[in-house]
This record gives sequence, structure tokens and C-alpha cells, in this order.
Amino acid sequence: MPTPFLEQPTPNSLTTIQSDGSRTFLYPADSKGPFTRARRLSAYGLIAFYLSLPWIKLNGYPAVFLDIAERRFHLFGVTLAAQDLWLMFFLITGLGFSLFFVTALLGRVWCGWACPHTVFLDHVYRRIERLIEGDAVKRRALDVAPWSGAKMAKRAVKHALYLIASAIITHLFLAYFVSLPEVWAMVSAAPREHWGAFGFILVATGILYFNFAWFREQLCIVICPYGRIQSALIDDHSLVIGYDAIRGEPRGKPHRAATVAELSNDPSPRKTGLPFVLSSVGSATAESSTEVEAVPKVGLPTAGPAKVGDCVACNRCVHVCPTGIDIRQGMQMECVGCTACIDACDDVMTRLGRPRGLIRYDSQKAFTGGRTRWLRPRTFIYGVLLVIGASVAIWALSTVRPANFGVTRMTGSPYIVDDTSVRNQFLVRLVNKRNEPVRFVLHVKDAPAGLRKIGFDSAIEVGALGESVHPLVLQQLRASYAGPFHFEVRVEDAAGTFHLERAAEFLGPDPRLLQEEKNERR
Repeated sequence: MPTPFLEQPTPNSLTTIQSDGSRTFLYPADSKGPFTRARRLSAYGLIAFYLSLPWIKLNGYPAVFLDIAERRFHLFGVTLAAQDLWLMFFLITGLGFSLFFVTALLGRVWCGWACPHTVFLDHVYRRIERLIEGDAVKRRALDVAPWSGAKMAKRAVKHALYLIASAIITHLFLAYFVSLPEVWAMVSAAPREHWGAFGFILVATGILYFNFAWFREQLCIVICPYGRIQSALIDDHSLVIGYDAIRGEPRGKPHRAATVAELSNDPSPRKTGLPFVLSSVGSATAESSTEVEAVPKVGLPTAGPAKVGDCVACNRCVHVCPTGIDIRQGMQMECVGCTACIDACDDVMTRLGRPRGLIRYDSQKAFTGGRTRWLRPRTFIYGVLLVIGASVAIWALSTVRPANFGVTRMTGSPYIVDDTSVRNQFLVRLVNKRNEPVRFVLHVKDAPAGLRKIGFDSAIEVGALGESVHPLVLQQLRASYAGPFHFEVRVEDAAGTFHLERAAEFLGPDPRLLQEEKNERR
């Protein structure tokens, strides 16, 4: 049975791992506020974007279609063949520099706002969980409750919806590689006809279900390396989510009538199962008290320090955290920048009539009273590298042509000499990357006079996204042969809209040897 209550978070150990190594399950409360609404809208837009790419057609193919079987990669209307995969270097390094630059400026904004794991976990699976089992209080109570018909029904419905969501995501993910019509054909046919795809669907659905139903925040904390390398990417001037200790400390009682249960949006302190001692806001704990001492009203004298900070120690920021940390303990590896603690704290501050922003987006420098510098060596270097990488990537993409071809020498002897000529034999591979047939014309340039071309006497048609291989024989008369030479093979479409060139070499013996052989025959 999962551990129902959390221990007091500490920055020196993971909140979700107890001292005996067992897993502590989290029950993050729901938060409401402008950041939550913005993240939800952004998440739904991203989900629609992720899942709609296989449906959107550009130049006759899905917006993203990685056709590994045919070695064709369709990316937003651009078709790349296997020969163009060198461009992936610029794509991957560009994404890397972009991540470095954005992290140096805005911290873990990717994790909290755009990471597919966070997007689907917070805005699909946890929404299902809240819909079926209720808020954090009810979910916590349901976990520790004995098994009953109602509990089994809720769990069965929840996990069935988890499996359906995982299967939908997996099928659409598979469509990135085989296209939607092919996925539908596989689904419509018997599993034995597509054992490979069927096995992939089963395994991938199981992995997604395991991750989103059980593993959850552990993926961010244990597996994903981004949280660990962020310390190397950010500095004191990076924008992060943090707690204003200067304003918030020392923590004390709120100055209006409000219970801790009210601040935590929990109607009954006994039902909340709060694990934390509610210091400075009444001495009762969640396990021993039936009610929490009301906080004094505004204007009335209060016991305790002569001056207290704005933090009332309601722990609402901890209750809503999806990784179980206390943001007031400083920046931590587990923080994914989800902004839930900002909205939770702002809500409490608004109720108490105090300024919002006790927990907010700011730099560590600003939290200590300093001034944030946006332009600094780190951001300048990352920015320059990003611009250089983007420029080179744009240039590289501009070199992509709607076709490709290669010239290779036939196996065997590199050249053939007979009584009248010297011959070289090549294979020309034509690759059509267009979605329609193309007729190719081949020319040999920069060759000496008398060179004869055998093959490609007329235009060669290659089907849409097809390729074909044809022989090319070049023959030079012995009388005019002057030794090996370089030449160019030029291929263009019949309409003359583009052309491609490849350098090649005509090989042969030393012409003096041919002359000696000729003299001997005389």
C-alpha cells in the first residue's frame, strides 16, 4: 500500500523516497490562478499540436512523417532522403543550443510548460484522476481506505481511462513512422498479420501506462538528466521560481480571521491528513486535532515575534507541488517550474490583503536584493552559438534539392582496354524526393573531345519518391586517349528547374604504355 502521508520536505533528500527506501506517493492539490490557466491553455494547444501532426498534410504527406522503411523523412513539407541525414547534426545541435540559451535566461521553463511528459501527466492523466477520485484530500483518503465496491469501481474506471489514453497516444506516435492510413490498416487487420507493430503497441502502451499511472514524477527526478545539468546551465541571474525570504521570514500568523484549513482550501483539518506541523498558525497537527486555532483578526495584537514576515506557514505551496518539495528551501533539482506554488501563494496573499509575489518568477540575485542582468557572458556565448548554428542550418537546408544522385564505379576492373578504346563503367543512382514522377536528363561535362557516352541516351523517368539505378559507360578512343582525367556528371530534370553535379574520374593506363604496345604490334 502506498505511503499516504509526506514527511517534512528537506533539500538534502528526495521527498518521495523515505529513509527505508520505500516510495512515498504524492497527492498534489489543485491550484487556481493566472499561471495555472495559462499552462492549461498552453498544454491543450501543445497536445493538439503533438497529436495533429500525423493528420496535417503538407506537399502530399503528413507534416512529420519519419518513413524509416523507405528511408524518407518528411518534415513540414521538406522531404529528406537517407543521404540528407547529415542535416540532423544541425537540427540536434540547434535544439541543444536553444535549450542552453532558454535555460540560461528562463530556467526550467521547458520542463514546466512544454515537456510532453509534464503536459500529458498534469493535463491528461491527473485530470482523469481528479475527475474520478476527487481532490487531493479525497484521493489521500481513498488510498488508505479499505477495499470496497466503490473503491474498486473508481480504481477500475481510472485505470481503464489511463489505458485508453495510453493506447491513443501510442497509436498516434506510431503514425509518425508508418502514417495514419497504415496504422488504421494494422488496427483493422488481425494482430498476427502485423506482429511487429502489434508488439510495439502493447509494449509502448504498457510503458506509458506504467509511467503516468505509477512512476510519474520519478521520471523527472530519477531518469531525466535535465534537472541535474541545470546547475551548469543557469546562474544567479537566470529567471527561476523562488521564495522571497527577505519578505517572508520570519514566518508568522496571518493578520485576519482565517484558519489554516481555509488557506489550504481544505474544509476539514482532520480530513486533510496534513503531515506537517502547522507551526506559528496553531499548535495542532493533522493527526491529533479536530480543529485548528483561528488566526487573530486584523488589528488585534498577536503573540510571537514583534515583527513577522508575510509567510504564514500554511504550507499551501507544498501541497500543490507535483514533486513534493518546499520551494521556500531554495532552488532544488526536483523543481520543474510548473508555477503551481506561485498561484497557491498568491491566492493566500490575496485573501490576507498582502502583496502577491512572495513566491514568483525572479532571479536568485533579485531575491537577495540585487539587480538581474539579462546580458551576461553566459547568455552572450549561448546566443552567439545559437545564431551561428541557426545560420549554418539555414544554409544547409538551402542546399537540399528535390532529387539526389550518386555515381559509383562498377565492381571489377577500374577500366577496360581493348583494341580501339579505353572504357570506364559506372552505376548512377537517381533518387526522386518529389511526390510526383520526374524525368531526369544526364550530361557529362569537362570531358576531352572524343569521349563517347553509352547509356542515358534519353530522359529517365523515376516515380514519386522512388529511386532507380542505371549503367553509364564512358568510352575514349585509344588514339585520342591522353591519360586519366576528371569530369563532372550533371543531372537535371527535363523541365530544367534544378540540376545536380557530381565529380568523377576517368581511369586508364599510362598512355605511353599504349603507345609502346602499338609500336610492338607494328
